[in-house]
Amino acid sequence: MPNIKIFSGSSHQDLSQKVADRLGLELGKVVTKKFSNQETCVEIGESVRGEDVYIVQSGCGEINDNLMELLIMINACKIASASRVTAVIPCFPYARQDKKDKVGSLRAPISAKLVANMLSVSGADHIITMDLHASQIQGFFDIPVDNLYAEPAVLKWIKENIPEWKNCTIVSPDAGGAKRVTSIADRLNVDFALIHKERKKANEVDRMVLVGDVKDRVAILVDDMADTCGTVCHAVDKLISAGAVKVYAILTHGIFSGPAISRINNACFEAVVVTNTIPQEEKMKHCPKIQVSFINVSIVILPLFCKIKLKRQ
Repeated sequence: MPNIKIFSGSSHQDLSQKVADRLGLELGKVVTKKFSNQETCVEIGESVRGEDVYIVQSGCGEINDNLMELLIMINACKIASASRVTAVIPCFPYARQDKKDKVGSLRAPISAKLVANMLSVSGADHIITMDLHASQIQGFFDIPVDNLYAEPAVLKWIKENIPEWKNCTIVSPDAGGAKRVTSIADRLNVDFALIHKERKKANEVDRMVLVGDVKDRVAILVDDMADTCGTVCHAVDKLISAGAVKVYAILTHGIFSGPAISRINNACFEAVVVTNTIPQEEKMKHCPKIQVSFINVSIVILPLFCKIKLKRQ
């Protein structure tokens, strides 16, 4: 792949290295620094003229700084005459701010659309992301977007790691994830359930109602992300009180901010399984229930890279 170059942002360099290793390539040279006033400066350390450039930067950690760094890297490559620039964003930032959903939020921003506009204006030609919070975010872009799904790997992990999976119920912690869990339940030929939740405000759940049967079964909570973990921890309490014998949580994006780690430690989870779209090493030190074992995002991204490369040849 002589005309492909991969550059890593500072948000998740381990993932970038895994992607490069799987492709048999070296990461491109890039220097990122900040001026004393905290402005971000990015210098691409090698020629990208006529090259097919991929920039890997996840929406995690210092999200605003990392987003700005990604935009600057895209623009730096574009004005250095890169043939094409693809932004690989495993966890898309601001994905939850995708609509005005309540009467009281008539003046709220649709920040996911703003991020899409910024990526396009900075010079991105193509976006690769994973398990968008709402698939409709793809429609915010006028450039191609590949939204990869973790479902195949979820199915594989369940079959390999849960002996009682044939007697399980796949549960969505909210109505928005119903389509996701029904698809997985159909593939496993098991039942599904969902939990209807009402929020007082963002990150604070008021009331939860279980729709479905989990009595004397293994319950597997599946969601695209968990932030403060209020929802999934309320959900596990609801499932245990409804008669579930074990509860697992499988999440694509383990954000785990604020009180998330203490909540998981105090909850009755058998395991909380996440992908490596977000670095988890530090969090795993404080929470033995967290596992990063059912998917390596680099393996999912690899076939797409190869497919794109073959088409361009």
